Amino acid sequence: MAIRRLPPLRAIEAFVRIVRLGSARAAADELGLSPSALSRRIAALEDFIGKRLFTRQHQAMKLTDEGIAFYAAVGPKFDELAAAVEGQTEDSKVLRLHLGVLPLFGSQRLFPRLPELRKQHPRLHIDIDTSPHLDHRVGDTLDAAIVLAKQPDPAFHAVRLDHNRVYAFTSAALAEEIGTSPDQETLSGQTFLVHTELPDSFAAWKKAIGMPGLEPAAVDHFDSGQLILEAAAQGLGVAIMHDDHFNRSHDKRLARLFDVEVESPYSYWFICRPHALEMRSVRIFHEWLVKAGL
Repeated sequence: MAIRRLPPLRAIEAFVRIVRLGSARAAADELGLSPSALSRRIAALEDFIGKRLFTRQHQAMKLTDEGIAFYAAVGPKFDELAAAVEGQTEDSKVLRLHLGVLPLFGSQRLFPRLPELRKQHPRLHIDIDTSPHLDHRVGDTLDAAIVLAKQPDPAFHAVRLDHNRVYAFTSAALAEEIGTSPDQETLSGQTFLVHTELPDSFAAWKKAIGMPGLEPAAVDHFDSGQLILEAAAQGLGVAIMHDDHFNRSHDKRLARLFDVEVESPYSYWFICRPHALEMRSVRIFHEWLVKAGL
């Protein structure tokens, strides 16, 4: 049987990247190509199939109707080919995901559910990184991350995982001393514990209790939610954190201050570079995370 002649795979890859990233410049950066080299690959593909795939205006590339049809036909097949090649690589026994996670999310929400994922995909193994500023390393040393943010950089593929409220809580003994009604004089003498990833939460809480100008004795900043929980339980200050972390801690030493509803400016987000979804490990974790509703 004669083998059909095919266009260069690199040209098809360039086409798919431009469509998925929405930008020729972004595609060139991802592939490590100059804009002219990327254009040559697309031109070669257009010559091969005899169709104009893009219109070019002021350095912008927009899919033609024929380009849309070509992507609908070729895109899924490209993914199948990538998965087939990936399945035949030397390390096919293990799918490796390099994931950035904040420690408290990991311990309270991710790890208790990971046995489900392991059972469904026993070949998937996850390297965990809990360093600060995870978003700066996604696409470099990290394949993906779960971060706290108001709104992730639009360059990322992002999925919002929750909506939160801001709670103030401390040890049961200190809560009893502070009382059940907000009092500015009493609160001014307190130390507040604030996570470095949630700087605007304290301002939102102060506004909600009618004391936007409250100046406490001190504000101590932590880069670990787990340590804030422990510091609050030991009576070292009033923690400003998300309700979800307070509820999941199940720590009977902690008591919430004041029954006020404060919407948090922050949410947990899953982020990755758009092209990373072509990696099977990222795609599996992404789909499981959304379905699991962590």
